[in-house]
Amino acid sequence: MVTKKQEAQQKQSALARDLLSDACSTFVVPISALLPADSPRLAGESAEHTRMLAESEAELPPIIVHRPSMRVIDGMHRLQAAVLRGSETIEVRFVEDGEGHDLFVLAVAANIRHGLPLTRADRQAAAERIVCSHPQWSDRAIARATGIATKTVSAIRARLADRIPETRGRIGRDGRLRPLDGTEGRILAGEILRADPDASIRRVAKEAGISVGTAFDVRRRIMSGEDPAPAALGGECEEPPAGSPVQEEAAAQDVSRGTSSPARRRAQGRRAAHEASDILKMLMKDPSLRYTDSGRVLLRRLSSLGIGILEWEDKVEAVPKHCAHAVADYARQVADSWMQFAEQLESSAPGA
Repeated sequence: MVTKKQEAQQKQSALARDLLSDACSTFVVPISALLPADSPRLAGESAEHTRMLAESEAELPPIIVHRPSMRVIDGMHRLQAAVLRGSETIEVRFVEDGEGHDLFVLAVAANIRHGLPLTRADRQAAAERIVCSHPQWSDRAIARATGIATKTVSAIRARLADRIPETRGRIGRDGRLRPLDGTEGRILAGEILRADPDASIRRVAKEAGISVGTAFDVRRRIMSGEDPAPAALGGECEEPPAGSPVQEEAAAQDVSRGTSSPARRRAQGRRAAHEASDILKMLMKDPSLRYTDSGRVLLRRLSSLGIGILEWEDKVEAVPKHCAHAVADYARQVADSWMQFAEQLESSAPGA
């Protein structure tokens, strides 16, 4: 069972949610209302860089501000340049959510992408702070956020081991929580599925303390008569007995494919919609997607293409009868394209 502390470690504040859209609204606020940033720059802001921005005739991009506290997250050089220009107001983009540690991560990621580059000492100091504040993040995820090598983060983690809270797993660049020992979570997930074959993947992942992707794999292995934990993980779990609820459900699904009732299809569709929603939420938490321009474009694309069971039921009724075959063909072609995309992703994934 996942404890409240472990559950809290899995949840990442959706800081990038307000920044996913390039068309995010901007606001003009008084400079006097803003608090200085919790900057990752050890030496503070560069007076020379501030002066260069102030003397430039170019319009400077909006700065990023945490609305609840009115503290600057990114843009201290631009803020100081506005003061030198004699401005009393400045254009900002607000982040609504998040707390101190998460806001610092966003500040580091923003400074890695643009503006005056952080020094190596700045980035290493930021990594030390993030390792302690986000111990559940993998070394690769922290390396991506801070712009340093993964092996450097590993060395920092080893050096600060006595200051880092113990965790059951690590959240990787893909946003998935991977237990340091995956066997226990897989076995527990298998027990949950044997007791309740209709349990949603979201519930199984939460109760077993594993990622949604791992819960998918455990269900697949059980329905195929395999152990929940692969031999490579050291998992030794007895196979589900013949006639067990899980195997009976698998057999029923095999028989019913193509002949299932509308009610059954709706039930399966609702479960699939929930599972797809869980995957999207998982991707939204991935640091390598949340904090990069290309990642945010992909998240927007995936969000716009999601369609739940209730949505398409309404859309079926809205399609004129004489257009039904054309719309169905189009839907199948789009589905085929996504299947090809999925196959290319899986073939290029590590371990493929």
